[in-house]
Amino acid sequence: MVMAQSLFIALKNSHPGCQIDVLAPAWTLSLLETMPEVSKAIAIPLPRGKFGLMARIKLGLSLRSEGYDQAILLPNTWKSALTPFFAHIPVRTGYLGECRWGLLNDIRTLDKSLLTMTVQRFVALALPIDALPPVCPQPALSISQDRQQVVIEQFKLTLNTASANILALCPGAEYGPAKRWPAQYYADVARHKIAQGWQVWLFGSAKDQADAAQINSETSGLCTDFTGRTSLAEAVDLMSLATAVISNDSGLMHVAAALNKKVIAIYGSSDPGFTPPLNDKAHIISLNLDCAPCFKRECPLGHSHCLTGILPEQVLDVLS
Repeated sequence: MVMAQSLFIALKNSHPGCQIDVLAPAWTLSLLETMPEVSKAIAIPLPRGKFGLMARIKLGLSLRSEGYDQAILLPNTWKSALTPFFAHIPVRTGYLGECRWGLLNDIRTLDKSLLTMTVQRFVALALPIDALPPVCPQPALSISQDRQQVVIEQFKLTLNTASANILALCPGAEYGPAKRWPAQYYADVARHKIAQGWQVWLFGSAKDQADAAQINSETSGLCTDFTGRTSLAEAVDLMSLATAVISNDSGLMHVAAALNKKVIAIYGSSDPGFTPPLNDKAHIISLNLDCAPCFKRECPLGHSHCLTGILPEQVLDVLS
């Protein structure tokens, strides 16, 4: 969704008066609220992975009265093309994906050698078919001071006025352990910055609580642990207060980049050239081993050298 904002910005740049409504999973709507290009967010009334033929058709029928001129489909699935088709949207743009002949009428050919990044593939859908590879605008989430103040009060935070530096650590990665830098390495970095007077905040879902607990245990409980305690909207608002962010290749990494933070992005099994943080301040650390990127959830060689070989000292050197 963060990378999709580049498409929204590109559309606004080329058609300043256009109205952009976004059909998306309900849990992403709070993120869309931070994107000024989006006029309205519409929740898909289905859980992830459910086909829901009749629900998708009914949703399409309900959208006919909106009079949309064009639908741009980012997923490549057949089911995602049903709602725009039944909404009678005259131009339905997307890659062929799962043989979506008929459902789409503005079918684009994906040249992976030309469009090497996910964000390029998104932005290209806003351009004519014969356009050159796009220059992609950087995502930019907009967080008000009022929203920041709400989370400060909600979580009873005390911001150190003598040293306002806050380091956000994102030790999780939903995809699997082959994308997760070791928790003890995060703890080493945290101890070093705490000794320098920084606050250290830990972010992630409930699935990341074990790693966060290890980091906190190894730092004498001096980190503020938000894992599993926040909604997505609250996590975004809290992260907007951070000075710098260290993250695995994850959704929170892209959020931090879109908040214009100094991001140190750690890559193991994934490809930094395919889904990099879209921020000029971002620093990517990858060992570029011969076995990487393997795109596996767990290291097929059993050693995870692509991650364990990235030492805390390297990250601290970039952070300082």
